[in-house]
Amino acid sequence: MRGIDVTTYEWGAGPRTALLLHGWRGRASQFAPLVRELVAERFRVVSFDAPAHGSSRGRHTDIRDWVDATEQLQAAYGPFALIVGHSFGALAATTVARSTVGTPAVVAIAGAAGPDAFLAEFAHELRLDAATRTRLAERFRQRLGADQATVTARYDAARHPLPDVTSLLVVHDRDDRRMPDADSLRLHEAHGDRSRLLRTDDLGHTRALSADITLDAVVALAVGGLVAVDALGTASTASTGRHREARRTSGTRAAAATTTAATSTAATNPPVTSTAAMVPNTAMPSPPPSANPTSWIAPTWPA
Repeated sequence: MRGIDVTTYEWGAGPRTALLLHGWRGRASQFAPLVRELVAERFRVVSFDAPAHGSSRGRHTDIRDWVDATEQLQAAYGPFALIVGHSFGALAATTVARSTVGTPAVVAIAGAAGPDAFLAEFAHELRLDAATRTRLAERFRQRLGADQATVTARYDAARHPLPDVTSLLVVHDRDDRRMPDADSLRLHEAHGDRSRLLRTDDLGHTRALSADITLDAVVALAVGGLVAVDALGTASTASTGRHREARRTSGTRAAAATTTAATSTAATNPPVTSTAAMVPNTAMPSPPPSANPTSWIAPTWPA
């Protein structure tokens, strides 16, 4: 391992703190609309650019960097009232919330229940044959230094759900071509009546992150919990199969959505072990507007 600069950001100064985790090929600035909404609700918001992403240096990274950065931010800014993850960041959000960084609420946007879904989509994108897909999965486990059972226990939040005290909001677009919604549905179903599912249309993988309907639901969860999400008027129960749709037209693009409560399953909480710690560093790359950046040293793992 070698240390690299990881840039972190802070917005607002409210009494409650929210953590935002970007996805693969993403960066913290993608959360700008959500940051605006949460700061308006008197939240302090923190985030970071993972190694090899955004303003952070490096060439290699994996989920352990997301976990380590989150643990360090927890020590500096926690506890977190809300953790929001987009895409790969959603996987990181459910991972830390099940282990070392407890929180009362998690939002998974365009994500998946476990890493297998990301490996499958990566293989599909590169049109890998069956043998190469198998080698890719093996190399992934070798990189993490874990067998399949350990990877599942650490990172699959459907088979090993969030703690009973944690509420979950799952947001996924029906037209997401980068990460199909099947694994998000699995994540939602595993958490029973403490999960809500927000389905959007015609937004895809990235635009769903900043859509009005998403912002409304995330802020509602942050401020008032699942009761407030239900009060938006898009909730129904899985037992009836009936859905009421609400359409917000105040933004530049409206999206239909339904929120569903699923049946309950038992929760377990396997530990995630931190592989390395970060220490303060003086490097300060230029931040996006209205952010207060700091930098940390985070580990990176060779390919």
